[in-house]
Amino acid sequence: MILVLGLAGLIWWGGRLVGFSRPMRMALLALLYVAVLLIQLTLPEGSPLREATGGSASLWLILGGVGVIVALYTAVLKRLRQRVEANDNTPEMEKSEAPFRDVELDRYARHIVLREVGGLGQKRLKDAKVLVIGAGGLGAPALQYLAAAGVGTIGVIDDDVVENANLQRQIIHRDQDIGMPKVFSAQAAMEAQNPFIEVRPYHRRLSDELAAELFADYDLILDGTDNFATRYLANRTAVAQKKPLISGALSQWEGQISVFDPVIGGPCYQCIFPESPAEGLAPSCAEAGVIGPLPGVLGAMMAVEAVKQITGAGEVLRSQMLIYDGLYGETRRIALKARADCPICGPHNGNPAPTGEN
Repeated sequence: MILVLGLAGLIWWGGRLVGFSRPMRMALLALLYVAVLLIQLTLPEGSPLREATGGSASLWLILGGVGVIVALYTAVLKRLRQRVEANDNTPEMEKSEAPFRDVELDRYARHIVLREVGGLGQKRLKDAKVLVIGAGGLGAPALQYLAAAGVGTIGVIDDDVVENANLQRQIIHRDQDIGMPKVFSAQAAMEAQNPFIEVRPYHRRLSDELAAELFADYDLILDGTDNFATRYLANRTAVAQKKPLISGALSQWEGQISVFDPVIGGPCYQCIFPESPAEGLAPSCAEAGVIGPLPGVLGAMMAVEAVKQITGAGEVLRSQMLIYDGLYGETRRIALKARADCPICGPHNGNPAPTGEN
């Protein structure tokens, strides 16, 4: 064994000293490995040469397998780096401050190998700015997955603090965070998950005075709030600034999600819900209850829609509403249509007229 390792060292470093190229030295090492393996497989047990080269073929087979795995991993990482660097030459890449570091390439490798995302899509995620309204049931999983996915700048606005009753479903917060503003608790969890992103916490309630200025800093809005006043405000502001809005809602065992982007086509939120429901018809989670994992399902779906919206992958839930029934394990989609008389996105507000398509 020591003899073989000595020969390998002589080939690698000695060959380097005499000017052998790296491929040539790798080829010589491969020949040495094959020769040793043949010795172990062909010479009888107890042969001096076989004993001098390890005495067993199994050890060399294991060593060869490890070498193959390392070589494959290195080749894949190199290919990912080449794909990202090739994408850097496109105009859409020019706004990125810096190329991915090796640790980021490794982290996002499962995205980059996806045909629908690739290096270009991952760069779009890195360059994206997403605002999440609410760090509660829906916001918690959405924030976690956006951070893990590598969205470069994530804003989160919420005026609430972590309470003990939140921890049954809002898994971004921990027991030790009780009493802390939710935006700061979420920020700590997101930065611990991914140190390569920027998190902007806003510990305040979204208001008419704040909304326009805040939304202007972001490309995409996610609304995970549980009150209609904030939902209508988010919708008005997103439509006015021509920004897509991903909206989710849930209660008890059921949730719904849709993408509202009337500039491209389809309705806005107020087209579908023209007025707030009468008191008692849409009880909050505190009043009606909610099964703990349900916000995780819907919040993760919101994050998926956000990733698709940013990268251009697949088809987003525009002009559609996805409804998930956790109690019976059912999903269904319904078509949504814009209203010509909508006070928010109707043609009289400078928006395109409804096409009549579902």
